[in-house]
Amino acid sequence: MFIYLCKKIAVAGNVRLRCISWNKDQGFIAYGGEDGLLKVLKLETPTDEAKLKGLATPSNLSVNQTLEGHSGSVQVVTWNEHYQKLTTSDQNGLIIVWMLYRGVWCEEMINNRNKSVVRSMSWNADGQKICIVYEDGAVIVGSVDGNRIWGKDLKGTHLSHVAWSSDSKVLLFGMANGEIHIYDNEGNFIVKMKLSCLVNLTGAFSIAGIHWYHGTEGYIEPDCPCLAVCYDNGRCQIMRDENDHNPVLIDTGMNVVCIQWNHCGSVLAVAGSLKATSQDRDVNIVQFYTPFGEHLRTLKVPGKQISALSWEGSGLKIALAVDSYIYIANIRPDYKWGYCSSTVVYAYTRPGRPEYCVVFWDTKNNEKYVKYVKSLISITTYGDFCVLATKADESQPQEEHEMESFGAMYVLVLCNSIGTPLDPKYIDIEPVFATMTKTHVIAASKEAFYIWQYRVAKKLTAMEINQVSRTRKEGRERIYHIDDSPSGSSADGHLDYSKMTEGTRDPICAITASDKILLIGRESGTIQRYSLPSVGLVQKYTLNCRAYQLSLNCNSSRIAIIDLSGVLTLFDLDTRAVDSTGAQVIGEQLKLERKDVWDMKWAKDNPDLFAVMEKTRMYVFRNLDPEEPIQTSGYICNFEDLEIKSVLLDEMLKNPEHPNKDYIINFEIRSLRDSRALIEKVGIEESSQFIEDNPHPRLWRLLAEAALQKLDLQTAEKAFVCCKDYQGIKFVKRLGNLQSESMKQAEVAAYFSRFEEAERMYLDMDRRDLAIGLRIKLGDWFRVLQLLKTGSGDADDALLEQAHNAIGDYFADRQKWFNAVQYYVQGRNQERLAECYYMLEDYQGLENLANSLPENNKLLPDIAYMFVRVGMCDQAVSAFLKCNQPKDAVDTCVHLNQWNKAVELAKNHNMKEIGSLLARYASHLLEKNKILDAIELYRKANYFFEAAKLMFKIADEEAKKRTKPLRVKKLYVLSALLMEQHHEQMQNAQRGKLKGKSSEAGSTLAGLLEEDVLSSTNRFADNAWRGAEAYHFFILAQRQLYKGSVDAALKTALHLRDYEDIIPAVEIYSLLALCACANRAFDICSKAFVKLESLESLRLEQRQQYEDLALEIFMRHCPKSNKKFDVDDVHESVDGKLPVCVATGDPILEYQFWMCSVCKHCMKAKEATKYNFCPLCHSRE
Repeated sequence: MFIYLCKKIAVAGNVRLRCISWNKDQGFIAYGGEDGLLKVLKLETPTDEAKLKGLATPSNLSVNQTLEGHSGSVQVVTWNEHYQKLTTSDQNGLIIVWMLYRGVWCEEMINNRNKSVVRSMSWNADGQKICIVYEDGAVIVGSVDGNRIWGKDLKGTHLSHVAWSSDSKVLLFGMANGEIHIYDNEGNFIVKMKLSCLVNLTGAFSIAGIHWYHGTEGYIEPDCPCLAVCYDNGRCQIMRDENDHNPVLIDTGMNVVCIQWNHCGSVLAVAGSLKATSQDRDVNIVQFYTPFGEHLRTLKVPGKQISALSWEGSGLKIALAVDSYIYIANIRPDYKWGYCSSTVVYAYTRPGRPEYCVVFWDTKNNEKYVKYVKSLISITTYGDFCVLATKADESQPQEEHEMESFGAMYVLVLCNSIGTPLDPKYIDIEPVFATMTKTHVIAASKEAFYIWQYRVAKKLTAMEINQVSRTRKEGRERIYHIDDSPSGSSADGHLDYSKMTEGTRDPICAITASDKILLIGRESGTIQRYSLPSVGLVQKYTLNCRAYQLSLNCNSSRIAIIDLSGVLTLFDLDTRAVDSTGAQVIGEQLKLERKDVWDMKWAKDNPDLFAVMEKTRMYVFRNLDPEEPIQTSGYICNFEDLEIKSVLLDEMLKNPEHPNKDYIINFEIRSLRDSRALIEKVGIEESSQFIEDNPHPRLWRLLAEAALQKLDLQTAEKAFVCCKDYQGIKFVKRLGNLQSESMKQAEVAAYFSRFEEAERMYLDMDRRDLAIGLRIKLGDWFRVLQLLKTGSGDADDALLEQAHNAIGDYFADRQKWFNAVQYYVQGRNQERLAECYYMLEDYQGLENLANSLPENNKLLPDIAYMFVRVGMCDQAVSAFLKCNQPKDAVDTCVHLNQWNKAVELAKNHNMKEIGSLLARYASHLLEKNKILDAIELYRKANYFFEAAKLMFKIADEEAKKRTKPLRVKKLYVLSALLMEQHHEQMQNAQRGKLKGKSSEAGSTLAGLLEEDVLSSTNRFADNAWRGAEAYHFFILAQRQLYKGSVDAALKTALHLRDYEDIIPAVEIYSLLALCACANRAFDICSKAFVKLESLESLRLEQRQQYEDLALEIFMRHCPKSNKKFDVDDVHESVDGKLPVCVATGDPILEYQFWMCSVCKHCMKAKEATKYNFCPLCHSRE
């Protein structure tokens, strides 16, 4: 950064100033001093200065109001930017809150404690609360509307400073004895702050300032130090938070008066005085530091004693209160930025994001590309590329081919002009300095420098790129210590980082490079010259200053040096001169010295031409002679073709998300301006002589363009030859072959991009075809269509279609599919039309398009696959069949689980592989344990027997799990229904065979199913309803028992004896014993207990329990039936001689009864009237 004083404002009456504060949002400056002095100023820029922007614009005092109300010396002023309030306090303890009313500052509130003086006041981050501390230890926290929130008296302490944390949860109180106490936001003491900067320090000291940056503009690094504490003895510590035990320590070596962070927390200003060795009085200085303690600049300020400072809201100015004057200093920050390939690359921080936002702004197309980069160190650009230097992200794994430098701390990322990373390099030295040429990237720490010969794969295949990445490192990356003297051989510079961290007495302070040489400046003033690409130490030069910035001209003959104090000098590298001792030396310092320089740029095409930024003026030098200055504060992007392009970064970064082309300014140097004036005022012939005397390709091009305007083809051709413009020469030749003057003028107008004028000329000549051709070249198809429609003759149908399709492409490229459809329909572009319908999800339109296409059209398969992607099976099948691709149609049905349709299609087109495909898919589902999906698959494909087997398997598993009996019954019913469908399918197939209607190929599926049945060993194949019957009677018996129908329950339970293979015997006979006991049929009950006690599946303790229960029952009751019970009928029904009523469980003795048409089970006629469905299978009649 560079800083210089630019304005001095005197205070009326020579009143000594005590405090100053700059409103960050509205721009007001409030300052207070002795005798109750309190004023508000505002510096504003005139709006009529349209050409000048930024710091170069002159500023005037638009507000200069004296605020009356204080009688004593005003000691504290602080702004509340959120609510536009100013709070002030004087030595008598009077506090006044001022508000802005109709452009005038007026009193809003007054408070006077009359006991002590206010030492410090601070508003919190959102402007809702203010904390006021008094010298006697009193603390008051109030709200913005003047209400007192809480107060506290810290007895035995003398307060001097206060600061809020960014979240308003913590308060810091600075004591008069130098201690800092940490309190919560309700006034409760937490802990004393550890002050590492005062270790081993004796004597009296006091706090000069506490400032806590609240992160309103983001942080320059994750976990960045933001709390600064400084003492009057010059000791300072910068902390990440109030409990940071490892702060950044600074010894400024000066008597400090006050400190303050800039608007984004990237620079800390420390103001005070320094005892000058050659003078009796102290010298006022302001030191500038980074949050990590690195010293940036020192500003000397005239006057006796500096009392306060305050930053402006943009961080580009700083106000200093010195004696009875206010000094305004301009600051030129070291932005992280660069310029490559018409693209401005710049970085800024955002609140709430830990990364830098890096913007690649294409100034030609006004398009920007954004990427987020953590811990960005610098941006370096050259040609079409840029390099982002960052700290390595430890959470991210490094590239595979970078494993040999695993654990590297820094990364150099090569990017193109839209921010696409091309090649990252991991290094172990901190890239404090970086530069690049068209072949090399050079990064340097204080002790070592790293050279990387980068490659850009423009026309390489993927395989070649892979080979390049594998054959890396050797010879392409080298590293050297600054104290080494490399010879340039390939044996030097191996990537050995172990020695590169060794210190040096003369650290690196600046670097620059061209295609031929590398120059490295050291703090002693020595500049070391290395050859490129061999990297051999060629020469050492000695300067009289410490370089801050180095820059080589285009032929590497001269170097520009800007030192720490902003003095620019030039050094000729190749001149042989004689020094003071009479010895011959190489290199000579040129007789040019410019002060207050903060930027410079050599011309790319002239080694004697360069531009310099001094304060807010730009000077252009030719052979060390300056031209008249230009008022600007822009940063120089490029100097080429006698034009300087600069960018107003200050203005752009006020709204970095929306860069404006107004911030790019082009300046023409004097020779270009003079040539243009000569051509306009004198004429082409005289100007031609001037340009011959001062030749430059840009001037010849200017002359050629002027000659073309006047159709002086001879002069234009000569000028194009001199500037080596082959295209221009060809254009002049073509003009010479034209006969019509108006035609020549039209062609010239088109050449100078005056397309409207050229088109008008063509139309006036009745050459609509040329006007259309011009617009086609420009790609302006809207105008082409307009010209075709408005013409008198018939329009060319092919050209109309081309125009409609091109406009359709225009809308499609911008994803305006609805607009594109309208033009594609007129252009009859069915391929793009299908794409648009698909993107619009207009599947009806897509179907209509498919129906309108002729058979075997090449677009039909693409449309079919569009339908497949969205799951529209019928439409996809129709499209596939229309283009004679039945196999793809079947595959689609299989893919979309439409197995019925797949089987039907396979039959119709005599395809035999559907069975194997079905089996394969089913096994895939079964492997994933998706049994129900497999059942559904088989069922839809009419493979009912396979589906039934799987359903029986599920039912058996559920039965083993002791699931609810009703659920198990339903599963068995489903299994049986599938078996019934299988039997029906078999019967239909057999009937077809008997009638002779089925061919051999057509009956393949039925044959396969027959073989499955014959080879099946499934236990339910013969009687599919056994499982359903078992659980039906099991449930029915229990319902009857709980209902109290013990006779019916016993009869039903007796049927269960035949289903021991389905229901566990222990459950059957337990239920039977229970029903028999309830029915007092103790003989049946006794038999049931005998069966239970003989079951081998029971554990010993269970068998013992049954024996004990039987003993208890039969000691009371004889194992005989107490009432007559007709068991014979039940036995006959169990043996299968009599049908059983599924509603009651009774044997059916009548001749008339009801039979279910589905499951073929019976029900008594009188019971059938109570149901409208079958009690077993629940099918409705």
